[in-house]
Amino acid sequence: MKRILAAGGAAAGLLATAAVTSPAQAAGDVAATPLANTNLAARQVATFWYGENKANLIGATPYNVETKVVAKHVSKGGPAPDSKPGVVPAIGDEKKATAKSKNVNLPKTTGKVFFIGADHKPHWCSATSVQAAYRNLVATAGHCVYDTESNKATLDKWVFIPGYYQGKTPWGIYVGKQAFTHYDYDVYEDGDRDYAFVTVYNGVLPESASHTKNYAKTFETKAEAQEDAAKIKADKTTAWANVRIDRVVTDKAGADPAGSEVEKAPATAHQMVDAGIPWAYLFSRTKTQADFTAKKAGTGIEESSITEAEWNTAVADAILGTNPEGTYALSKDDKTIYFRHNNVFKKRTLWIEFDVDYTVRAEILAIGLKDVGRLGDNVGGQGLAYNQKVGKPVFVFGYPSGSHPDGNHAYTGKTLKWTYGKTFAVQAPAIKGEELLGTKSSFTGEGALGSSWLLNYNNGRRLGYLNGVTIGVADTAGNNRYDTSLSPYFDGELYGVYSAAKNLWSGKIV
Repeated sequence: MKRILAAGGAAAGLLATAAVTSPAQAAGDVAATPLANTNLAARQVATFWYGENKANLIGATPYNVETKVVAKHVSKGGPAPDSKPGVVPAIGDEKKATAKSKNVNLPKTTGKVFFIGADHKPHWCSATSVQAAYRNLVATAGHCVYDTESNKATLDKWVFIPGYYQGKTPWGIYVGKQAFTHYDYDVYEDGDRDYAFVTVYNGVLPESASHTKNYAKTFETKAEAQEDAAKIKADKTTAWANVRIDRVVTDKAGADPAGSEVEKAPATAHQMVDAGIPWAYLFSRTKTQADFTAKKAGTGIEESSITEAEWNTAVADAILGTNPEGTYALSKDDKTIYFRHNNVFKKRTLWIEFDVDYTVRAEILAIGLKDVGRLGDNVGGQGLAYNQKVGKPVFVFGYPSGSHPDGNHAYTGKTLKWTYGKTFAVQAPAIKGEELLGTKSSFTGEGALGSSWLLNYNNGRRLGYLNGVTIGVADTAGNNRYDTSLSPYFDGELYGVYSAAKNLWSGKIV
């Protein structure tokens, strides 16, 4: 679904003027969704990633949903501005003109966003810090925030970590507070609107070594355990994690414990012994299915005669000894006792009670966190450019990972990489991308999703203007090597989504 807006707002000059335009916006274009919308929820998210010696961070894998895209170069037409071009200056460049530098220095603003995917496993994408009134805004691809695979509103436990490297969080973890995207992406999964802006809380670092306190309480019925678990999950005063109910089975052969949940099943003689029943009393204490069906107490036994030949076979299998009722032997399946009493051969099937309890287990994450300030104050924030002409050169910064279709594993995803090239018009109908931009890039899709496209990048200040985010990669040459990265065209509608987020305060979580 495409929307064409009439031009409007203040006049805008060239990029070098660092002027800001305000294009007209269509009502209802912005979809806003809360992430961790309370301080406690944000602390729980931060401690989830810091907990267990950062095991979830270290074990996260690149998000590879919808990375490979079939795209075609458009020689005529393509994206067009919906109003006059405009820019938002980068943090620190509000009153400074851009300057040229011969060196290519990587931006501090770029990092990884981590979250739990539809498969309930930790994953990451690329992202960048951008200018905002409270210096608290992150830009990335829409599907690195909104889970289109399982129709969930947003991905869970969303955080941004600038400069992340192998478990290190040099400027802290920034927990997402609220996510913003275009209505057409949220509802229609429109590739031309596959972008998102997320407000984040102040960053946090661990103040002390992390440790976990374990909670365990056992109940005789499942209903009681479920009630206890619900109370823990509803407790907003403690950072609970991994709340679960474990089913605990205890072998018993006596009367049913009062109030307990009891299951009955065929048992082996060895299970009976393991339950603490001496061999000498095994014969007299076993029960039959008939006992349980009739809910009888005691040791009522259903007996049937066997032949002497059957008895001899049983004895040959294994003679276990004698008890007060006479000699007995165990069957091959270990579930039937053959016995002889007063020269009458009989058999008995062993049955046992399983006393089932339910243990509620949880962890109290006890990680001391300290506030390290606002994102933009720590790493800066890129400016924003929209309604720009197609064909301008951009730097693409991200963390590509994975392989090319031919199996070449060009990137590890561990370090920040860059490519440089001019933009051109691209279409990708499979993702409803009719007005996309492409740039020549060897980035593989995994991990590169959300990579920042920076226009007029100042290598000395490591700042420029965000003018795209990678939403997929394509092999346009047909040689099983990715050669093109794709991005939505940043127009006035993108500026509208940005505007909905740029003036919102997030605050601290500790």
